[in-house]
Amino acid sequence: MMKLTRFLLTAFACSCAALFTTGASAEPVEKWCSGVKIAAFPGGPQGGVFANNVYNGFRQAELDLGPDVTYYFSDWDPNLMLQQIQQAVATGVDGIATYGFAGEAATGPIVQQAYDAGIIFTTLNTALRESQASYGPQGLGFVGAPNYLAGKALGAEAVARSGAAAGDKAFVWGLRAQGGDRGQRTVGVLDALEEAGMEIIYQEIDAATNANPNAGTATFVGLMGANPDVKIVVTDHGGLTSNVGVYANAAGLEPGQVYFAGFDMSPNTAQAIQEGFQNLVIDQQPYLQGYLPILNICLTEKYGFAGLDINTAGAFVDSSNVDALAPLAAVEIR
Repeated sequence: MMKLTRFLLTAFACSCAALFTTGASAEPVEKWCSGVKIAAFPGGPQGGVFANNVYNGFRQAELDLGPDVTYYFSDWDPNLMLQQIQQAVATGVDGIATYGFAGEAATGPIVQQAYDAGIIFTTLNTALRESQASYGPQGLGFVGAPNYLAGKALGAEAVARSGAAAGDKAFVWGLRAQGGDRGQRTVGVLDALEEAGMEIIYQEIDAATNANPNAGTATFVGLMGANPDVKIVVTDHGGLTSNVGVYANAAGLEPGQVYFAGFDMSPNTAQAIQEGFQNLVIDQQPYLQGYLPILNICLTEKYGFAGLDINTAGAFVDSSNVDALAPLAAVEIR
């Protein structure tokens, strides 16, 4: 009996040793996401500011990983985006990478519909936190900046760097009325300025300006003409931030006369910083907001990984570091 027991124990030990010494490992595979069909949403108009950085990230991930990607451009219109998401679900794709612009109430039912149909749904730029809590293990992640905190950080930094004092005027051009997480970025900016005691002039970005920043030039000129003592201007929109040089010139402002703070790098924004018009920008690295959601879907579809949750709000850009980023901004990677 003792010999049999020792034999069995020895055999068990040998088998365990074999498990740990076989050296089995996964070999790297090119285009390992081939055959996976993905609907990807750059957000704005084709070729537009910020949207093109996201699109470039999508395309690089498509080239690197090998999925078949269909692109939907939405002109920053939440209602159009919702319609396009529903179209994507109806086509039976394997995954959808999109913004949560329309908010949880409008988008949540579509997320459930997607997962019921076996479609991986993940978010970029604007989160759907309730849906993410429900479907995160099935692949619903988020790649982007924490919007309220990013807005508040920009507002506070603008006050500190500009030397503005309580009672000074600040003009905020934002999207406070937009549903869900996206509007919270503007709220964060406003909260920071209010806490600093500034007098705030607020202007909601209208649909025309949202789609084409040049449409807002007359609005900016009129507002600054009526409020020549504005010390800080915050543009809560990558497209509007890219147009600061146009707005400032149209309003007859000299570089440094008003402290401009905004979101997102672009070739025009880099130039405006170098010329002294734009003073401060948060670079939330939209290229990553394109690349990583495609990777997220591929990892979930092929290997069952849970959704990624990644903060892309990298750092502030100003005159001290813009020259290093300008070449990358020129090709719409940064």
